[in-house]
Amino acid sequence: MPTAEPAAALDQASSTPLWCDDPRRPGPRAALRGDHDVDLVVVGGGFTGLWAALLALEEDPGREVVVLEGARLAWAATGRNGGFCSSSLTHGVGNGLARWPEEMPLLQRLGAANLDAIEATIRERGIDCDFERTGELDVAVEPWQMEDLRGLHETLRGLGEESELLSAAQARALVSSPTYLGGLLDRRGVAMVNPARLAWGLADAVEGAGGRIHENTRVLRLRSAGERVELSTVTANGTGTLRARQVVLATNVFRSPLRRARSYVVPVWDHMIATEPLSPSQRQSLGWEGRCGVGDAGNQFHYYRLTSDDRLIFGGYDALYYYGSDLSARRQRRPETEQMLYRHMLRTFPGLHGVRITHTWGGAIDTSTRFSASWQRAFGGKVVSVLGYTGLGVGASRFGAQVCLDLLAGRDNERTRLEMVRRRPMPWPPEPVRWLGIQMTRRSIASADSHGGRRDLWLRMLDRLGLGFDS
Repeated sequence: MPTAEPAAALDQASSTPLWCDDPRRPGPRAALRGDHDVDLVVVGGGFTGLWAALLALEEDPGREVVVLEGARLAWAATGRNGGFCSSSLTHGVGNGLARWPEEMPLLQRLGAANLDAIEATIRERGIDCDFERTGELDVAVEPWQMEDLRGLHETLRGLGEESELLSAAQARALVSSPTYLGGLLDRRGVAMVNPARLAWGLADAVEGAGGRIHENTRVLRLRSAGERVELSTVTANGTGTLRARQVVLATNVFRSPLRRARSYVVPVWDHMIATEPLSPSQRQSLGWEGRCGVGDAGNQFHYYRLTSDDRLIFGGYDALYYYGSDLSARRQRRPETEQMLYRHMLRTFPGLHGVRITHTWGGAIDTSTRFSASWQRAFGGKVVSVLGYTGLGVGASRFGAQVCLDLLAGRDNERTRLEMVRRRPMPWPPEPVRWLGIQMTRRSIASADSHGGRRDLWLRMLDRLGLGFDS
């Protein structure tokens, strides 16, 4: 495809994530002022932080809970993802079986219950976030990917999980693309959601339950203060101090005030494009009556879905790490990746030629060496940190928050006994080894996709070390 068409389609695209470009976006909440003593402080106003605050207030309505967000609610990963809300707590069943095979039946059950609880909260709280329990279709676009899906289907059957292995014709009957060679359909394990509206709705629920949320309030450091933890904060109006009996750190990929947690995640940048609302003929060309989310089965994979107003959101494939864990705003746009996504979108759906792209954005994924969340306790058990969802945090964040509260309370239950909770992953190495290793892995993954999925010596070594991963 000539470069001119993608460039023209993207020419007027907004850099604001589609989900945040919404007239219903709430105004900024006030920054923290003065010094305070409270029961629980949650650092980070993303999904984990909001769920931690809400669950804490549901457990104990008399608890004084404060959420501190360094910028605006839903401005980072919470409002920059694709809105796939998965039941998986382990970044897929394959990753979970490779790490915690004995615990997988329990992890699958806990994950399904977690997604059910998210749906129940949305319904009970009246959160208007376009939640649709549509399921997800994984599609094969190369013959070797179909073999992988057959293997995954058998694995799921062995765990007692329901999925449907589809022929090319069956997959295309669900979503019409000439690229599909077959698919695997999970009807219940994934929901589509407007993530920013979910976050705003959770924030309203927190405040309705008696919690307080302060935006544009950064936490610089923690220190022990007897039976409490002292948090040093900074806002546009100066510095302050907050003392709390307990602290949940939900900082995602951003610099944690707990130094020991920082080496467990790196920022891997992912990009998305969103079309204008599709015309009736464009919409008809896609089929897609069930509105399931879709992902292809490559190592470098795409994911895509429809919005409530029939836009197509198309993302993935490139997974970009910049030296020194660069999180600067300039990384939020990358024309080469945006144009590549546009070309790949038209290869998948040729009937969309001429469609205009209205929004394109990038976001940083808190990537862990084991591709799923991990927890750390500090300050004598008064502080708990969770991070490392590696792209599946929309759903797993509620579970991550619940485990934080369990650990703060000293509970011995089926969640806290999980090896996944008790053991931390391998930390990322320092630079320049970190950058070199990630770049070598990206090249090897691209090579595997172009050679029938065959993993080279580097990827096989990472697999043996428990570090094998895709984009």
